[in-house]
Amino acid sequence: MKQIHTEIEISAPAERVWELLTDFAAYPQWNPFIRYISGRPVPGERLEVRLEPPGGRGMTFKPKVLDAEANRAFRWLGHLLVSGLFDGEHSFAIEPLEENRVRFVQREEFTAMIKTVEPLYGSRSARRTHGRLDR
Repeated sequence: MKQIHTEIEISAPAERVWELLTDFAAYPQWNPFIRYISGRPVPGERLEVRLEPPGGRGMTFKPKVLDAEANRAFRWLGHLLVSGLFDGEHSFAIEPLEENRVRFVQREEFTAMIKTVEPLYGSRSARRTHGRLDR
């Protein structure tokens, strides 16, 4: 299993961070990796997500929302072609620190039956992109 993990402290209330995180129409304005999302952040729902990693080929997939707890957590699981071949679980956590300050944590965990696909999204480029999102 490969994992990407980034975190940053943000001077904003958890409600504001959640509002931005779930405003899918605004993603192209601030997210250099996730260029498009449609759907609803509701457990069990399917999203349509367009990823465009820097220097890599873009792809569109339809992950299933696993968790969506307002002002706290948002998590989905996506598959390449079929479940188990190449799976990616993406999670966002909002951890309150003070009244108007939170820690924003992103994780992506990859599991794959085929090792040739894994470097595409478990690469240094993907880690750098996640880091850019935290600025």
